[in-house]
This record gives sequence, C-alpha cells and structure tokens, in this order.
Amino acid sequence: MADKKSPASGWPVVKGDYLTGDANSPVVVITMGSHLDEKGLCAAGAALAGSCKTENLGIEKVVANVISNPNIRFVLLCGTEVKGHLSGQSIEAMHKNGIDGGKIVGSTGAIPFLENLTPEHIARFQQQVELVNIMETEDLGQISAKIAELTARDPGAFASDPMVVQISDDSGSSSGSTVASANPQFLDIEKRLDAIEQKIEFTDAEIAMRVGRKIGRDIGILYGLVAGIIAFLVIIYWMSGLLFM
Repeated sequence: MADKKSPASGWPVVKGDYLTGDANSPVVVITMGSHLDEKGLCAAGAALAGSCKTENLGIEKVVANVISNPNIRFVLLCGTEVKGHLSGQSIEAMHKNGIDGGKIVGSTGAIPFLENLTPEHIARFQQQVELVNIMETEDLGQISAKIAELTARDPGAFASDPMVVQISDDSGSSSGSTVASANPQFLDIEKRLDAIEQKIEFTDAEIAMRVGRKIGRDIGILYGLVAGIIAFLVIIYWMSGLLFM
C-alpha cells in the first residue's frame, strides 16, 4: 500500500462547492462548470469532487485544498468549460507556466489573477500533482473509471508536509495562515461577467426554443401536406373505381 500522510488540520482548509471523500485518496475531481453527482464521484474514490467556475478565486481554492493534503497526487479535470472564465484552460496554464505578477501565464480567461497565492504555492501544486484532462466528459461511468485508473497509479504521499494558505472568499471570511484579500475591482468585474454569461445562456435558451417551435411548426405543415396528398390519392383511387364499375 502507498505511504500516506495526515493532511492539514480541518482539511479541506477552504470552503467551496464540493463534497469530500477519503482524505487518503490520491485523486481530486474538478467538474469545472458542470454539477455532476459529486457524492457518487467521492464514493468512486475521489478525495474531493466539485466544480470550479472562476479562473481566480475558484482556482485558488483548488490549489489551497490540494497542497494542504500531500496524499493528493492527481487533479482530474472533467465536465464542461466555463464560458468567459475558462477555468479549465486556466488551471492547465497555471500548472504548466506558473504565474507572473499574480497573473496566470498563458491563461485566456477574463481575469486570471491569483492574489492569494505566491509562486511557492504554485510551485508546490506543480510538483505535487499531475493534471489529467478529460474535459467535456460528464459521463459518470467514464469519470469513475479514470478515478480507478489513477488510484491504481498512486505513488504515495508527496514528500513535503502540508502547505496551508489562507483564501479570502467573496464575503471576506477566510481560513488558513497567510493573510490576503481579493481585489474589489476584480470581484466587481467578475460579477459583471457572470451577469453577461447568464444573459448569454438565456439568449441561447430562447433561440433554442424559437428554433424548436419553428421546426415543430414546419413538421406539422409537412405532415399536413402529406396527409392531404394521401387523402387526395385515396379520393382519386375511389373515384376511378366508380368510373370503371
């Protein structure tokens, strides 16, 4: 059995939109913008399973909860990408390129600034875990199979002790040991982006409904035409029978 270590006291150290499973598991599952069966994913062997919808505070919470538990060696990305924020692409960019002045190098998200994390925190995340990307997959069977595959590859706990970092959430509450706060300007911009995203989703849904109604109407017209033609042919056939009787 792979060697294990105790995670930081009270792990997971930062609250978020997730559920927890076995703290000794080597796998964390991030469902990005999707809300899947987190309870089922934890039962399948994940130490933690939940969404990550922003390329700043959301990613900070992921990093904080990962590096505070040395047993976590894989971060499995699945679910759908988040429009505008592109949190999945941003996590990959951070893991590959790190940060420069707090900005995730290579991120194409709207506000990819990590104000609560230092280069040391990012370096620890990069060294501790391997990213596994199966994004756009929402099938629980496929995700559970990947969890089992990664668990079988468990290399054991990371050599260093848990690293605890404080993350301040939108309400100003926080956990951990390093004091920092989110820039109000970034939070305001993020709220505006969320509002725009909701409008886009509403517009997409409205367009889909209109297209559906048009298709339904067109199909109805087509059925009516076909029925009319069949009725016309039946009448012609019936009349031709009368003529030749």
